[in-house]
Amino acid sequence: MSREGKCFFVTGGAGFFGSILKQELLADGNKVVSIDLEEDDFVHKNFTPIRGDIRDKKILNKINKEYKFDAVFHCAALLAHEVKDKKELWTSNVVGTENVARFAIQNKCKKLFFISSNCLWGRSFDAPVTEDEKPEPVEIYGKSKWEGEKILLKYKDKLDSVIFRSPTIIDEGRLGLLSLLFEFIDDNKKIPLVGNGKNRYQFIYAKDMVAAMKKALDYKGTTIFNIGSEDVKSFNDVYSYVIKKSGSKSRLFHFPKAPMVLAMKTCFMLHISPLGPYQYKMISSSFVFDTTKIKKELSFKPTLTNEEMLYKAYMYYHDNRQEIEKRENVSAHKKNAKMGIIRLLKWMM
Repeated sequence: MSREGKCFFVTGGAGFFGSILKQELLADGNKVVSIDLEEDDFVHKNFTPIRGDIRDKKILNKINKEYKFDAVFHCAALLAHEVKDKKELWTSNVVGTENVARFAIQNKCKKLFFISSNCLWGRSFDAPVTEDEKPEPVEIYGKSKWEGEKILLKYKDKLDSVIFRSPTIIDEGRLGLLSLLFEFIDDNKKIPLVGNGKNRYQFIYAKDMVAAMKKALDYKGTTIFNIGSEDVKSFNDVYSYVIKKSGSKSRLFHFPKAPMVLAMKTCFMLHISPLGPYQYKMISSSFVFDTTKIKKELSFKPTLTNEEMLYKAYMYYHDNRQEIEKRENVSAHKKNAKMGIIRLLKWMM
């Protein structure tokens, strides 16, 4: 499938990754139609934003009658730390995915991209995780992503779906829970680490994810690809890189694992911390995807390491902090997460 002159449908187009994706697709000379719960003020002659909910079949049916798409990029998802009503998250991520899959089939669009997650697991792995590893999610977001995968696999005879199991997607503008770390660095506070900080946790550069999607436009059939950065270093090394290169006076401070995990769990149960089951189970764990398959079948190669992309994201925060702190009515990854009890910890550091 040629990359140019096509028409694409993007769900979650006003979100952090959706915004990057649509601009990259438009830059290639394509047309893009986007749906999002939030207002999208991005302007381009070949871009049509629609404010709506993927659970609303009437809106999807209306779009179906007006456009013929070459591919659907399903990026929309609600996050656990941002939604109080877990039923709302489940219906948006699961029922929404079912609706989008049926939408693509009705549109006679044979290609759908779905962003899944490394939240399909909530434990440490000593070796890189392959596509054959059975998911064992520990919280609702991961469970909703696994259900989304199963929905798409169910329609594999009617729809070619490329499922990307992705770690945290990072680029300039990525905030959300990362904003908690960025505020500590920006205010020269000690950076709290649970455990010895030698654990490794993979990220993926947003533009590398876009590049992989473009490469997969011609892929035949339904499949699952792990994606992620290479040369994944420890949190000690990654954070130290950002601190040193940015000129921050922050230092790393290590807390003992057992009491800190218990404290995090208690604070979450008391609704005074944004860090939930996945975060307190994985905060001192290691998780790296095996990306052999995507490198072989798509000739994919990541361009930035964890520390390089995290530095880019931090500098965006540093340069735009005042404006960021005033943001309202934007997606969860485009604004600061609420610190809760972590603000007290910051004051003490």
